[in-house]
Amino acid sequence: MLGVLLNAIAQLLLKAGTNRVGEFAFTLENVVPIGTKLLLNPPIVAGLGCYVVSVVVWILGLSRVPVSVAYPMLSVGYILNALAAWMLFGESLPAQKIVGIGFIVVGVFLVARS
Repeated sequence: MLGVLLNAIAQLLLKAGTNRVGEFAFTLENVVPIGTKLLLNPPIVAGLGCYVVSVVVWILGLSRVPVSVAYPMLSVGYILNALAAWMLFGESLPAQKIVGIGFIVVGVFLVARS
């Protein structure tokens, strides 16, 4: 679950970093300027760092838990990110998403019990 949490935090940090940069498109002319902005952006760097640590934690987890149990647990990240994005970034959380999150919760519960 630590790996899932780190992965969710990484996503939120990357979103915060891209919010600072603003909308952009990778074209040949702006690969270097946009790439530089992204690589010098603290939330982006922190998010990438969280990804690196989460991969290490994921590998440790896979050494102890069957992949058929571990992989579905990554779905918990969807729940965390949906709620955190709603709270931190004001993203919408309509009933349809909440129902979908409910299905994920039930699915993860069923997999965890098996």
